[in-house]
Order: sequence, then C-alpha cells, then structure tokens
Amino acid sequence: MDSAYIANVMERLDHKVTRMIGQIGEKCPHFAGKDGKYDSTGTDWWTSGFWPGLLWLMHDMTGGPQYRDAAWQWDETLERWFSGTSGNIHHDVGFQFLATAVMKHKLTGDEEGQRRGLVAANYLAARYNPAGGFIRAWNGDHYGWAIVDCMMNISLLFWASETTGDPRYRHIAIRHAETTLRHGVREDGSVKHILSFDPSSGEYLENLGGQGAAADSSWSRGTAWALHGFANTYRHSGDERFLDAAKRIAHYFVASLPDDHVPYWDFRLDGFEGEPRDSSAAAIAASGLLEIADAVPGKEKQTYLAAAHRILRSLTEQYATWDAPEHEAILRHGTGHKPQNQFVDGSLIYGDYYYAEAFAKLNGWKHRMY
Repeated sequence: MDSAYIANVMERLDHKVTRMIGQIGEKCPHFAGKDGKYDSTGTDWWTSGFWPGLLWLMHDMTGGPQYRDAAWQWDETLERWFSGTSGNIHHDVGFQFLATAVMKHKLTGDEEGQRRGLVAANYLAARYNPAGGFIRAWNGDHYGWAIVDCMMNISLLFWASETTGDPRYRHIAIRHAETTLRHGVREDGSVKHILSFDPSSGEYLENLGGQGAAADSSWSRGTAWALHGFANTYRHSGDERFLDAAKRIAHYFVASLPDDHVPYWDFRLDGFEGEPRDSSAAAIAASGLLEIADAVPGKEKQTYLAAAHRILRSLTEQYATWDAPEHEAILRHGTGHKPQNQFVDGSLIYGDYYYAEAFAKLNGWKHRMY
C-alpha cells in the first residue's frame, strides 16, 4: 500500500467524517442498520467515546476546527455519570475517556481533560480484584468476571501512571494483563471472552462463551481486542511476554481469515454459509497489527504490515460506504452480539474508529490512545 493510496483514503475520510458531523448531530451513535442511520444510545453506553474519539483523531490529522468543536464537550458529558446512580459505567471507562478526555488534553493541553481522565483511571483501578489479579468487567452480580475486551481499557492505567508518576496504576494494568494471558489465551493463539473467578479466593473457575458462539469457540472481535491490547501493553511496559502474546494471537487471527481478509463473527462455527462478517474485528486487528509492526525489528515488520494492508485494502474497497454519501457510517457489515441477535450485519461506531485509526497510523499519527 503506497503513500498515494493512504493519502487518498485520508482525504476520503476527511470528507466523510465532516459529512457525518451534520448527519449525526447530537446523537451518541453505536449501530446503523440497513438504512444507514446511526441510532443514539445513552452516553453511559460503553461505545460512547468512539464518535468523539474519531473527531479528535481527524482534528489531529487535518487541523479541521469542525472536528474539535464537535468533540469538545464529550468528556464533560461522560463525567456526569460518575456523580449519578442510574448510569452503567464500568470497566469500559478506558474506551470512553482515552478517546475523549485524554485525547483532548494531549491535543489542546486542556487541564479539565487531564483531570477527567484521572478520575476515570481511579475508577478503573478501584475495580481491581487483588485476590485474582483481574479488573472486574461489568456491573451486576458477577463480581468474579473479567473479559478479554479489558485488554484495551488498561491503557488508561498506563497513561495515569505516566501522568502522575504513581506506579500503582501500572502495577494493576500489568497484573490484569498477566492474568488474561495465563487464563484467557489458548496455546494456538485463540482467546476466550469471559473468564470467571471466585471473587473471594481469586481461583480461576471457567470461561464462558459470551459474544462468541460457545465457550470453546473463537469470537473474532475478542481475538482482535486481545491482539491489539497485548501489543499496546508491550508498548507501555516493554515486557516481551506481551509482545510474544500479541504475535501469537496475530498469527492465529490472520491464518483464520477468509479469502477477503475480513472475518466472520466467530472463527469456529460449524459452517460459515449465511453467517455475518464482522468488519469491526478486521479494523481493530489491522490497527493492532500496525502496533506489532512498529514493535518488531527489521524484516519481521513486513509480516505484520502486509497483513494489515490486506485487511485495510479489503475494508476500503469492499466494505466502506464511499458510494453512499447518505450513509452515516464508514464501514458496513459489522456484527455486535450475534448470540443474542443484536446489532448484526450493520455499521458499528468502533469499527469506524479503528479503521480511521489504522489509516492515521499509516499516515504517521503518533497520538495513540489505546
């Protein structure tokens, strides 16, 4: 993929996301169905940081003030959930505040952004269970559940440690990554979604299928979260164990892809005919593959770069909505939660975010949040 191709996609993204600002307006977008219209979820929903994150990314890449203006208030809006009792804020504050408050602070120096990011980091750190060495996932009665998605959230703790000089955030992030590696990554590089522990003793009990087809299956987006998350953890920690894990997961992910390099929603289905793809998993993995390429030496880089390029070219030429200016999303054919038949075969805001993030990295972007 040459520089002219990358520049062309960035130009397309500039036009597309500028149009999306007017189309999305005040909505908090998550999923768009066949009609191409994004829904509007509550701002406490785990995906609420990705739209403003996309705006901040585009502001950083283009300097366009329309992006900054549309993104500016989002971290203030999200912070309000910390003072209420009706919201559903949990371990995904990393997704929500890295792309809003932390990005805002990095790009503008806004002190309130830094403060809000640290509030979120404190909240995430408080969910840590020292007996089991994991960060509790969702709210409710499952005090001993951790999920693979949280490998992306722990970047918030690394940032907080770097910002404050307090190593405790970093310690928690590393312990959680170690626990996920020990219990959540199989020998072949596939991963488990939900890990269940005894919350009192910390004993590992079992894994659950979650958003995958079954406990012994292989949810493709979970694999992408792990690939990207372990690569990020290596970048923050310098610990080779995490880079090795990211590479093992990457090899499994790439080897499991169909001919067009965009996965089905689970890699281990009994059959694939009629099953939906997940373009969001492809975008997340492509961005993670670029992280690995940036971390490995010499000729090894090409292995991961080439895989990322194949995925991104397929998304660009077969899954993007360039031919549909009325469509409010960038990518089609994402799948959110197939076992519950929710958010299936449409557009997902995090797919849009990681697609743009991957091309921004190829274009030299350095303000990486995750």
